[in-house]
Amino acid sequence: MLRIAIGAFIILHGISHLLFFLQGMHIFELKDGLLWPDTSWVFSSWMSVDAIRILASISCVVAAAGFILSGIGILTSQDWWRAAIIVSAILSLVIFFLFWDGSMQDLDAKGVNAVVINSLILAALLIFNWPDL
Repeated sequence: MLRIAIGAFIILHGISHLLFFLQGMHIFELKDGLLWPDTSWVFSSWMSVDAIRILASISCVVAAAGFILSGIGILTSQDWWRAAIIVSAILSLVIFFLFWDGSMQDLDAKGVNAVVINSLILAALLIFNWPDL
């Protein structure tokens, strides 16, 4: 039962990254007036907004795919799930750090929840060596 719960949670976490893909491509807004990722503190001074959007969107799809595959790996008892989820969580942390605008306003809409979840996943796996599925 724990395997199913954790696998489903990881898959849902991956699917949530697709919301940021949609935000990045400006298909819809996660929050009215949210400019993520257009105002990235790293990229906005030297990349066009279109290039930033494409880079952020592709990055979010890659992270989403990694989490979804990791969740499937958990559900199907694959040996590689742990490495895949660690890579996906680190990638996701890097994405939200690089595309953050540097402002502390509206952090919930800028991916702070993903940062917290990724940090907890990494702590569980790397520090506590949990779960032992």
